[in-house]
Amino acid sequence: MTAARGDQPLLRIRGLHVAGLSEDEQWRDIVSGIDLDLRRGEVLGLIGESGAGKSTLGLAVMGYARDGCRITGGEVVFDGQDLLKLSERRRRRIRGARIAYVAQSAAAAFNPAHRLIEQYVEGPVQHGRAGRARAIADAIGLYRRMHLPQPETIGRRYPHQVSGGQLQRAMTAMAMACGPELIVFDEPTTALDVTTQIEVLASIKETVRQSGTAAIYITHDLAVVAQMADRIMVLRHGKLVEEGETEAIMERPRQPYTRSLWAVRSLSKEEQPPPVDGVPLLSVQAVTAAYRSGEPVLQDVSFAVHRGRTVAVVGESGSGKSTAARVITGLLPPRDGRIVFDGRALPDSLDRRGRDDRRRLQMIYQSAETALNPRQTVGDIIGRPASFYFGRDREAVRRRVAEILEMIELPASYAGRYPGELSGGQRQRIGIARALAAEPDLIICDEVTSALDQLVAEGILKLLLGLQRDLGLSYLFITHDLATVKAIADEVVVMHRGRVVEKGLRSAVLTPPHDPYTALLLASVPQMDPHWLDRLLAARASAGASL
Repeated sequence: MTAARGDQPLLRIRGLHVAGLSEDEQWRDIVSGIDLDLRRGEVLGLIGESGAGKSTLGLAVMGYARDGCRITGGEVVFDGQDLLKLSERRRRRIRGARIAYVAQSAAAAFNPAHRLIEQYVEGPVQHGRAGRARAIADAIGLYRRMHLPQPETIGRRYPHQVSGGQLQRAMTAMAMACGPELIVFDEPTTALDVTTQIEVLASIKETVRQSGTAAIYITHDLAVVAQMADRIMVLRHGKLVEEGETEAIMERPRQPYTRSLWAVRSLSKEEQPPPVDGVPLLSVQAVTAAYRSGEPVLQDVSFAVHRGRTVAVVGESGSGKSTAARVITGLLPPRDGRIVFDGRALPDSLDRRGRDDRRRLQMIYQSAETALNPRQTVGDIIGRPASFYFGRDREAVRRRVAEILEMIELPASYAGRYPGELSGGQRQRIGIARALAAEPDLIICDEVTSALDQLVAEGILKLLLGLQRDLGLSYLFITHDLATVKAIADEVVVMHRGRVVEKGLRSAVLTPPHDPYTALLLASVPQMDPHWLDRLLAARASAGASL
């Protein structure tokens, strides 16, 4: 994906400023004085922590600013035209046709009421690039290039009828529908498991190479950007920190902030010795479960969590990880088997469990943005379980909220804020605080760091480890990120298609010899080496494996 260096830039940005309206009703820079050149066929990686301005810059490439933001200065010159000087009508003719955008959440980007093929066809037809029949034929060709199953018929499905990885590839195909000269990829693989992520990355890389399209790839995953980008720009607080060729900046980062991003991947918990004989805090015993009358989603699943320990449950999408959590919490009664907590079998359904059973087993969700009530203050969110489970009066609740905010390393003044006034990492801390307010023995963490950048995720993991040390908490940590497993787990349970294929101490599971599926997961974890994906794909091709 190396650009022709002698060409004039397809995209030239000079002195770009984008401002956002702050809490005190003042306009403050989110992007501050950025310069950027991008040539045809070149892929530029944008990295940085949350709030760095990556997505804001990506949208500004199209001459667009989201609600509450505005472009206050600079030039965005695309193929010789300054988009900021064009009318909105002329900019809309360019968006989708010559500059396309692939969002982080394909599920949110698609209309659930329309079939995939109808949503693909809309762009080329409206922009006058193709008639309906030609657009459908092009879609099938792109679906095939994106390695989607049954490319001739998959377009007839609705978004909910395909997997997350398939939907992400369908969205990339939709972005390619008009043959754009530039695509902005905004965290397109953040929420995908490692095996699905490889399929999506390989499809994107192959499609961009074949079409000669320029691309901006926004991500917080350093290993991913190493596979995708020719050059990397590192942003912080809306300003450029460092820029360079991918290999150079991966091997020899110059700035301390860039080096700190690289160091995040070194976090590793000291593994605790095997538990002595005794009653586990949680025991999942031969559980089989299904939704309604369908095929079993879990089949004969068994594992245990001992006090003060962390068990990570890993596997690709559809392996049954989150379904296991639903059975444990009583949201999905099992067909067979039982859940034993502290030596006592729990009732199958949540409504039959006592208040203390509910209190002792809490859950933290993947998306704090949707898990927290946007109309309640932080104090109300944390205070409700403190009041419900312990009957504390208003003053006692207020004191307890302040104590818990201190535990999660946020000021007591945050009690008066609403979730919308917090960053993603701060919202996740409030999700942790809400669980802590019930004073539980076991917390189920369901992909709690998957949508966070690496610096913020590291902070959350360190917080959880500190709370475990101080409070003696046990964790069941559901994740598809094997770097997170290394950082937090004592034991690992590997699930595939609803079954446990391997379990044991972290060191044993992650050390050869592996179960074949565990080996596949480990082989699919992107490495910091910029040539890793190409070597992996070449090895698979030579072995006759297909994506």
